[in-house]
Amino acid sequence: MPSYNPPLRDMQFLMHEVFHLEDEYKALPKHAEVDADTINAVLEEAGKFAANVTFPLNISGDEEGCQLDKTTHEVTTPKGYKEAYQQFVEGGWPALSCDPEYGGQGLPFAINSALYEMLNSANQAWTMYPGLSHGAYEALHAHGSDALKAKYLPKLTSGEWTGTMCLTEPHCGTDLGLLRTKAEPQADGTYKITGNKIFISAGEHDFTSNIVHLVLARLPDAPAGSKGISLFVVPKYHVNADGSLGSRNGIYCGGLEHKMGIKSNATAQIVMEDAVGEMVASPTRACRPCS
Repeated sequence: MPSYNPPLRDMQFLMHEVFHLEDEYKALPKHAEVDADTINAVLEEAGKFAANVTFPLNISGDEEGCQLDKTTHEVTTPKGYKEAYQQFVEGGWPALSCDPEYGGQGLPFAINSALYEMLNSANQAWTMYPGLSHGAYEALHAHGSDALKAKYLPKLTSGEWTGTMCLTEPHCGTDLGLLRTKAEPQADGTYKITGNKIFISAGEHDFTSNIVHLVLARLPDAPAGSKGISLFVVPKYHVNADGSLGSRNGIYCGGLEHKMGIKSNATAQIVMEDAVGEMVASPTRACRPCS
């Protein structure tokens, strides 16, 4: 019978006896209270979740895969996947290293990395759903306006919503300079985004009520190549001023890719037809070094 045994002793050896993290954190005001007991407690509970909750789902995930309803464009994940994610949220795991200002626990990123090391080892396909949210969270936390942060970060931090990154297109693979997705400026400051993306991990699922897509697109007057790319946040459902969900946005799943080993992660073909988005940072900053 397959099993997963989390490498707790190896992690503890590195954190305590090689890197001496407790001493390092004492010199960092925001982590000064993080001691060895705290680190060990988090690692032990994370190991239990990976071994007892996500690892057993590999069988149902591989046998069932994800199912797309082509009429509604909704994806159903394998048996137990949605329930495991709810346990993940109830345990506070999505918020582990997130900013306390948005509901996070503010623990060091090294601990969060250990959590995801165990989750990926136990069940990579399942872990890609919450894992993609961290990229969206970090991008918005680093470059989003105060308004965007207030709108999206609390829900991404809690795990109530998940996030994706929509980069690759059918005609250009990894050469993002050739992307054709267009973003048309609107009078209200938003953009209407039209185009197609492929290989979007966790691009559609039944875990959460909303999915926050980070989309690379090109403005009408943008220069050619990667220098002309801008970044937009495009939610599956519009978000009202009070934080509640509004109508369906013009972004949906048009198909699912089939990838060996991660059949239970929805690798989605994403279609956008006048989807409403908001720019992150400034025009053409998406593919330039952070300043």
